[in-house]
Amino acid sequence: MSADEKTIAIVGAGQAGGWAAQTLRSEGFGGRIVLIGDEAHRPYERPPLSKSVLAGEALPEMTRLQKPEAFDALELDWRPLASATRIDRAAKQLHLANGDVVGYDKLILCTGGRARRLGIPGAELPGVFTLRNLDDAAALGAALVPGRRLLIVGGGWIGLEVAATARRKGLDVTVVEAMQRLCERTVPPEISAYLLRLHASNGVLVELGMGIERLAQTQGGAGLIATLVDGRTLACDAVLAGIGLVPNDELAREAGLQCEGGVMVDSQCLTSDPDILAAGDVAVWHCERAGRRMRLESWQNAQEQGIAAARSALGIAVNHQPLPWFWSDQYGINLQIFGMPAPEHLAVVRGDMQGDSFVVFFLDAGKVVAALGPNAARDLRFARRLIERGTTVDAGQLADLQVPLSKI
Repeated sequence: MSADEKTIAIVGAGQAGGWAAQTLRSEGFGGRIVLIGDEAHRPYERPPLSKSVLAGEALPEMTRLQKPEAFDALELDWRPLASATRIDRAAKQLHLANGDVVGYDKLILCTGGRARRLGIPGAELPGVFTLRNLDDAAALGAALVPGRRLLIVGGGWIGLEVAATARRKGLDVTVVEAMQRLCERTVPPEISAYLLRLHASNGVLVELGMGIERLAQTQGGAGLIATLVDGRTLACDAVLAGIGLVPNDELAREAGLQCEGGVMVDSQCLTSDPDILAAGDVAVWHCERAGRRMRLESWQNAQEQGIAAARSALGIAVNHQPLPWFWSDQYGINLQIFGMPAPEHLAVVRGDMQGDSFVVFFLDAGKVVAALGPNAARDLRFARRLIERGTTVDAGQLADLQVPLSKI
């Protein structure tokens, strides 16, 4: 069978799936590409959902990965509002909920994840939202009316970005976070403290080390009452659950693929079945820079791993080991993170952490392995080079604003 007679099926039409499809064509694959998405929308980017789309400053179509004519030029067998229910690995067939059966030569799983729901009484009441897709953003955006009260459960990136957007729209915002600091799983204490100051200075009430016991409607049903675990109550008009992502790995698990909090893949994006690959938020891989297995929930990884999976499916040698990169926009502040900071790393601060532009470098054995900071894009570009080159540096020079990073 020639390459032009083969079929590559992609389950999931988000950032990873969209880039996988585009890459297959750009690498010269002339066969059939079946792109299966459970939403009505063509592939789009998710970062604007908590910011410009939610604020009403960007139309949903502005988030698309490709312009309509570019998407049409890919000549895909596009299946919107479709869901895959079973993989028959022996027959190399994918069964869909509508009864269709798609045969494949290679299968790429880009099934992503779904927003974790609150496991408390009242979690399904009207006025309780999650934010994962365009439809979620439309529903939540309609509830963000100036003067209303928004309760955000979860002080991670989604929760904080929505808090910033809601404050800009004139809402009263309270963030309740179960852990002892904001974004505790992803940033060091110095940055958690900075984020707390940033939100407090913009009028957000933050409750740390606190949980929600239950939600109930007010008399008349116009609002909600949240009961905290310490017995206090908070009145609000809407609740956002921003408590993380559940990987959509059920399809892979039922097919017998190796899964561990997501679909296990190697650096070639291959699963335990050599004809099935995975990429994006659902994929678990060994990150050499972090020294552990992980799922990397980021725009960058979804794109780069989607590209890598497509190339790997075509037999092109790949080694997906990116330098993790993440960013967040809040109150006009752009915070970027390169690498994976760890408690054992030596933290070196360049600039004033009480201000809104500084960099924290993280050193391991004299080498920069991670860096982060707000409004410091130029310095972080230099930091990225130091990380990628494995340059041995002097901590004192890094901290000295009189020493240009370009000279280090």
